[in-house]
Amino acid sequence: LGMVRAWLIFILCASHLFISQLYRTTNAVLAPWLLEDLSLDTQGLGLLSAGFFYAFALTQIPISIFLDKIGAKRIMILLSFIGIAGALMFSMAHGLSLGLAGRLLLGVGMACNLMGPLKLLTEWFSPKIFATLSGLLFAIGTMGNMMSATPLVLMVAHLGWRLSFQAIIAFHHLITLALFWIVRDRPKETPLDPEPSGERRAAGALFGNLAVLMARRDYWIISAGTFVRYGTHAALQTLWAGPLLMEALAFSPVQAGNILLLLNVGLILGGPLWGAVSDRFETPKWVIAGGLLLLAMITFVLRGLPPGTSQLAAGAVFFAFGLISSSGMHVYAHIKALVPKEMAGAAMSGINFFTMMGPAVFLQGLGIAMQGLYPETSRGPEAFGAALLICLVCQAVIGGLYLFTRSKRPCPPDSGDSADRRVC
Repeated sequence: LGMVRAWLIFILCASHLFISQLYRTTNAVLAPWLLEDLSLDTQGLGLLSAGFFYAFALTQIPISIFLDKIGAKRIMILLSFIGIAGALMFSMAHGLSLGLAGRLLLGVGMACNLMGPLKLLTEWFSPKIFATLSGLLFAIGTMGNMMSATPLVLMVAHLGWRLSFQAIIAFHHLITLALFWIVRDRPKETPLDPEPSGERRAAGALFGNLAVLMARRDYWIISAGTFVRYGTHAALQTLWAGPLLMEALAFSPVQAGNILLLLNVGLILGGPLWGAVSDRFETPKWVIAGGLLLLAMITFVLRGLPPGTSQLAAGAVFFAFGLISSSGMHVYAHIKALVPKEMAGAAMSGINFFTMMGPAVFLQGLGIAMQGLYPETSRGPEAFGAALLICLVCQAVIGGLYLFTRSKRPCPPDSGDSADRRVC
């Protein structure tokens, strides 16, 4: 019965990650309608999309403090209702101000839909399968990205973007109610308040976990890695891929949706694949570092695509981008392996702050760069070439730096030489 509940919790966790991914990526497809209905320019569109990620990232700070203390269920339910309110506001907006306010609330509302599930998986499943299971979670959540591609284009064509968004809100409300009825923070036999490690006690009171993390070099390198990897990935996936494909490369909206669908297929296949590789090598370090370096190479190829590129060629490049980028999802398994279990929620939330700040900075920053460098053709091939050059340089530099992280947490002196040394 316990495992049945565990897998039901996994399904609900995946559903909430699905809805978060769907919300955050809708603007890539909705960009033409938003530009017209909300009277936006390139810089305004970048700000509108970045607002979600700024709010999401800043909300990681209280989540990192309270997730281990209050529990994932309560935080996820509270924030979900805030997100529903923000989504409704966004769907009724007719200008930048109300649209941005809605996206900010939506970012707050989705802020625990990754950390909450990862915390629940930590409590309900064995650490030996955490990377594989988290990879599967990411893969299912990525289906939300797929929903925001061709299916959303077709839905908008029939219902309009506002009504389509409100249909998504109705589904969000249903899974939030299911979360209330089904989920528990931990199995009954698990102690509610495990004894903190000496490392955690030494750190102090409310901000103790964060103080321990911020004193570590690995935390900052892993944070920089996820900042760049997901920042460059999400800037493309959640917004700029749509204008790149439709305006710079001259694809139709449906063709662009199909190409974005292939990006998400790559993400779905890569999540469990790289998770299994990470579990096999007992560390995701090499997967993440290699993925960043390969991602820079794929970005270089993407930058070289000329107008008139075939749909097949563009789809292959976007598929490879998604497949390689998914390796970076396992930064959470990496940081989890470097800290005691009672710090897992704070550690993963601390990393997630940078994961979500990355898209905010790159979305807005690339929009500003394109508008500033090419004010007359800010969505033309040259503007996107400059933006992608910024991305690939960042990916290459941080990929090299990531090679200097540790693989796992050193065991205390009294842990012995047993097999438990690997998971101490």
